[in-house]
Amino acid sequence: MKKFFLYLFCMVAPLACSSDTLSGDSDNAFGYVSKPSTVLYIYAGANEKDYLGKINASRYDSESIWNPYGTYGNKYNSKSIWNQYGTYGNKYNSYSPFNAYANNPPVLRDKNGKFYGYFTANKYKSNRANYELTDIICEYYEEIREDVGGWYDKLFL
Repeated sequence: MKKFFLYLFCMVAPLACSSDTLSGDSDNAFGYVSKPSTVLYIYAGANEKDYLGKINASRYDSESIWNPYGTYGNKYNSKSIWNQYGTYGNKYNSYSPFNAYANNPPVLRDKNGKFYGYFTANKYKSNRANYELTDIICEYYEEIREDVGGWYDKLFL
């Protein structure tokens, strides 16, 4: 049954799976996840005034959402998307990427300010970021927040 679900996942998200995933030879159910080629920064709140970290930086980067010891990867910090009680990690808040009905979700921008889309679980939001990485984060955020570093390894290594 587990192989069936892995197969189904790989049919839906082919870039997320390797041949090892289907054969069961890998512990990583996602294989290597494709991510944006440039570092993207998350901004949120009214007028995008709040910086929430880098979405696709190394887990050792102090500004990475994947660094559980950094400001933006720490599930207790108010500026972390992993804080379920904070503005940006609460699935009911209109500024959270995890609110499936959000009208004001965070945005992704590069270092020059170029817009790369809205980081949101709201599939009907126009200009929604269309990255495998953002989709996985929005789908599994509750599990990710419990083991940010482990999920980084699962997704990227």
